[in-house]
Amino acid sequence: MNEAHGGRNLLGVTSDIALPRTPPEMIDPFGRAITYLRVSVTDRCDFRCVYCMAEDMTFLPKRDLLTLEELDRLASAFVDKGVRRLRLTGGEPLVRKNIMHLIASLSRHLQSGALDELTLTTNGSQLQRYAAELAGHGVKRLNVSLDTLDPDKFRAITRWGELDRVLQGIRAAQSAGIKVKLNAVALKGFNDLEIPEMIRWAHGEGMDLTLIETMPMGEIDEDRTDQYLPLSQVRSDLEQRFTLSDNDYKTGGPARYVTIAETGGRLGFITPMTHNFCESCNRVRVTCTGTLYMCLGQEDAADLRAPLRASEGDELLSQAIDEAIGRKPKGHDFIIDRATRRPAVSRHMSVTGG
Repeated sequence: MNEAHGGRNLLGVTSDIALPRTPPEMIDPFGRAITYLRVSVTDRCDFRCVYCMAEDMTFLPKRDLLTLEELDRLASAFVDKGVRRLRLTGGEPLVRKNIMHLIASLSRHLQSGALDELTLTTNGSQLQRYAAELAGHGVKRLNVSLDTLDPDKFRAITRWGELDRVLQGIRAAQSAGIKVKLNAVALKGFNDLEIPEMIRWAHGEGMDLTLIETMPMGEIDEDRTDQYLPLSQVRSDLEQRFTLSDNDYKTGGPARYVTIAETGGRLGFITPMTHNFCESCNRVRVTCTGTLYMCLGQEDAADLRAPLRASEGDELLSQAIDEAIGRKPKGHDFIIDRATRRPAVSRHMSVTGG
């Protein structure tokens, strides 16, 4: 007998001690267990990264966003259905008003053991303000997006950002005991020659670095064919100066890691274009409006806001989630070439949080 409440066990002994609850698994049509949920708490950001957004963005009306209480209830419904890792994203999650109230509430799932990890992906701009509080709520790991160590290039790629503010935020997170991993989008003609320096710096500061191929999502002000840099080429170039050894390190996401002998650190590769990682996908994404995307690179989605608001109970919400997981696709259809000028999907990366 495996119950959340006391009862008679297999030996016939009655106990009032709560026994561990085994939540039901969400299994998609290809046999993959869905254990990782990414929740975009806002589409707004205090940067305008050129590969992610147009400079003159039109954001969602605030009335369309789920409340913090609704985001809590939605995320908790997924935890009840077997999600073990929960990542809050944006836009920039830390610009959402009163976001720490949501994080504090969700941390109860860490304390109960229902959740293995609560983490965030952030641009780092607000970390100096929030790092200690995040650590206090059980956040042990953060991903910080950082594409260059050159202050002028950083301002150019983010349009508005200040590199020193991000670096101060990273140091604040580390001082609070949070492990930081850096994410860098590899962009031809922008940071390709800087990657070895970024590796040495990140590893010297005790951080892993993950490189990401740019993805064809949303209309931007640039031509992605001019930006696209295949990571197969990057790895080949890096092997001319470093000793790279594949390892089995996993964080729950799609990155494949190598160890660099010369630095002793790990380097990750996220390769949606050159190597489709979909066969092991364990993730789904929910937007700040309650739309569930079963695949980052497909338009099919499920509205969870309506069942969420239709009843105080979660039965309708649970049914909607099950129906959506039942049609999760095998993979995405990303392509970047001169003949395919329009993005593979129309929504911007900031809508679903990467």
